Amino acid sequence: MKILHTSDWHIGRALYGRKRYEEFERFLDWLLDCIKDRGIEALLVAGDVFDNGTPSNRALELYYRFLCRCAGAGCRYVVVTAGNHDSPSLLNAPREVLRYLNVHLVGCMAESAEDELVILHGADGKPALIVCAVPYLRDRDIRRAEAGETFEDKGRKLVEGIRDHYQKVGDAAAARRDALREKIPIVAMGHLFTAGGQTIDGDGVRELYVGSLGHVGSEVFPECFDYLALGHLHTAQKVAGSDYRRYSGSPIPMSFGEAGLRKVVVAVNLGETDASIEEIAVPCFQSLATVRGGWSRIDERISEMKKEAASAWLEVVYEGDDVLGDLQERLRELIDGTPLEILRTKNMRLVERTLSRMDTEETLDDLDENEVFTRCLAAHEVPQDQQSELISAFREAVAALHEDDARGES
Repeated sequence: MKILHTSDWHIGRALYGRKRYEEFERFLDWLLDCIKDRGIEALLVAGDVFDNGTPSNRALELYYRFLCRCAGAGCRYVVVTAGNHDSPSLLNAPREVLRYLNVHLVGCMAESAEDELVILHGADGKPALIVCAVPYLRDRDIRRAEAGETFEDKGRKLVEGIRDHYQKVGDAAAARRDALREKIPIVAMGHLFTAGGQTIDGDGVRELYVGSLGHVGSEVFPECFDYLALGHLHTAQKVAGSDYRRYSGSPIPMSFGEAGLRKVVVAVNLGETDASIEEIAVPCFQSLATVRGGWSRIDERISEMKKEAASAWLEVVYEGDDVLGDLQERLRELIDGTPLEILRTKNMRLVERTLSRMDTEETLDDLDENEVFTRCLAAHEVPQDQQSELISAFREAVAALHEDDARGES
């Protein structure tokens, strides 16, 4: 069976206030053409369909219209699992209706492992593939909190909970295959952070649990999985070097840091005895570029882009020696009448002058919430032996807020 693995669409995401609906729409149109041209029979979407738990009407319209058009493109099955940005209840709400279109949704961990199995049939009507549709596993679903447990205890329990769940689902899939008496492949889905996974600065990838202790090793996944389709990391990559355990990555750049990275979806052709895998490059639907350096370098680079007459969104980072208080005006004049649009400007020399008494060039943009909290502890001279417990509690609070945000709660 020919399947297509994708994830992390983040429909509704904005970039420094600039809406990206046209970009998402063009990607989904391209994806439909890809499904049709490649003869894809099943589409797997491994989480983070939306950028938050309360997507806009336009984001929902793009999503549902795409699902309705999939069957017309020749795709017989769509399996969608929730990511940490998605609202489980919102994703699950239309599941009974969409099942008539052979769209299978799993928004949260099921009570029974068997309920996360989806059996896909081939054109001949026979079972051809078992999908273990595992969604993002939330802390409260896989770990029982106990009084007095340490930060390391929490991390260990998280990994054990993830391992146990995948083992149960894998065992259920193997048992179902035995009952069918058919030698058919098993594919698993997931939305998590594997140890050693690569991220890009500014890509918006959240810590899913309490720090890096929630990162799992490849050994947590059962050997019965013929292919593992993961989401959460925005850079396409293999897990522990395996061709059959992969992140598809986000199909469009989520930040200027991802500009220029090759974006892909992964086509997998699974047979009873062999498999082939192909990364299909996703076209660039909106050019992003970072221009940095002194004024002469910025002027030169933008002038080159003007000659190319290309439409692009720009991030400009001024790093010259001179303090330019009129940087914004200069940039406006430079791009006037062109298809270039500057979404973000960082005037490092002005920041340096403003913050010189603090002996730092940092702004809040340069720090994440964990670094800000650590700086606060240092500024208030909190004893070192107390900081570890406070940092652990803070990270738990942040993780809980992220989960509430995904559910759309206040």
